[in-house]
Amino acid sequence: MTTNLFRGQFLKLTAKRDGDAEIIAKWDEDPEYLRNVDTDIARPRPHQSFENEGNPSPNSFYFRLRTIEEDRLIGFVVIHSIEWNNRAGMLAIGIGDARDRNKGYGSDALKLILRYAFHELNLHRVGLDVIEYNAGAIRAYQKAGFQIEGRMRQAVHRDGKIHDRIMMGILGSEWEGIKNNH
Repeated sequence: MTTNLFRGQFLKLTAKRDGDAEIIAKWDEDPEYLRNVDTDIARPRPHQSFENEGNPSPNSFYFRLRTIEEDRLIGFVVIHSIEWNNRAGMLAIGIGDARDRNKGYGSDALKLILRYAFHELNLHRVGLDVIEYNAGAIRAYQKAGFQIEGRMRQAVHRDGKIHDRIMMGILGSEWEGIKNNH
């Protein structure tokens, strides 16, 4: 039997749906979420800015994360900036509501999107960057098999402090080895 490409233990990868923009707009009112998901200036985005997210692009594959049990939107995951000639892309993920964090959803989403990246998109490498103070995300990335490859020193200024951006990556062969040992 073939594994469902879009279904994990807790979550499923879906397209955008009517009503998603209102939920995402609420997440954008949470500065902790904004400051973990991006290095840009934290600010709520207008409702219209979500309309193009999830539209097909040849170099970006964007999914909504929904719980299997309740079909409830809890986040997003995307493989973006794909360089097809190098078989490489970048990953971004966000779990919107603080009540949904630290429940295994991020780890499940990482398994799903890496399977998609390596098996469906035929990528060889997936990278990401994360702000050094986001220890929970770093642990989840390492658990999924990402390795720290370097850092951009003093790249993020927040609340009068300067933080590094940590560059991480995983190769398809590394992911296969980890996947087969679980």
